[in-house]
Amino acid sequence: MEFTGKKSIITPEGVFIIGTYDENGIPNAMNAAWGMQSDMGEITLMLAKHKTTDNFEKTGAFTVAFGTADTVLISDYFGVETGNKVNKIEKAGCHVHKSAHVNAPIIEEYPLTLECKVKSWEPETGYLIGEIVASQADKSILTDGKVDLGKLKPIIFDPSFNVYRIVGEAVGNAFRDGLKLK
Repeated sequence: MEFTGKKSIITPEGVFIIGTYDENGIPNAMNAAWGMQSDMGEITLMLAKHKTTDNFEKTGAFTVAFGTADTVLISDYFGVETGNKVNKIEKAGCHVHKSAHVNAPIIEEYPLTLECKVKSWEPETGYLIGEIVASQADKSILTDGKVDLGKLKPIIFDPSFNVYRIVGEAVGNAFRDGLKLK
């Protein structure tokens, strides 16, 4: 084994696109990598102070779209530009419509979006907990009414090389393969 330093390489790091409206109803998006499902119907994200955090503090809502192999360009752009200087949605050429369930935008270029209410926000620590009140999935990523990751082609952030990687093929059956060792 070789020592690789103190930088944490905890994977997978999702590519979450957080959508919000500002006080004038202008949509904004940011790319966030530190997040997880923290309970049934709940997502937790770790965010530094941004225009996005200012927005959901006012609206109490946000959406979370999942970066995919087909959305790498716009997903990365949402992480390298600031919404304080540019209308990122407009510049990226994205199309949005208002969520039917929360006061936040759905970015139509993303095939899977969670609609969330702010359950808890701690600016000091950066912890945002969202209650997932609905989800929208394009029919193209569904198999038997379920989100098919093979069709979605979600991407993760690889902090070792600063690249995005696609989530791979299925390699086993959860709650079944391990039964062979019982």
